[in-house]
Amino acid sequence: MGGRTGELILILIVFVLLFGAQRLPEIGAAIGKAIREFKKNLRDVEEETDSEKDQGVGKPADQNPK
Repeated sequence: MGGRTGELILILIVFVLLFGAQRLPEIGAAIGKAIREFKKNLRDVEEETDSEKDQGVGKPADQNPK
């Protein structure tokens, strides 16, 4: 971590002062849940994009038919 340790401690102190020690676990759980949901949705979009590529969906049509 190097020089970032002091910064992290300062951020933690600010969080404790703003939200109180009782609310920190709630906030942490909410942030963790949001990150999990974001990652899940990102995987879903990637899988959908991959399946569309496999099916040929989204390929441009021939612009100059003969």
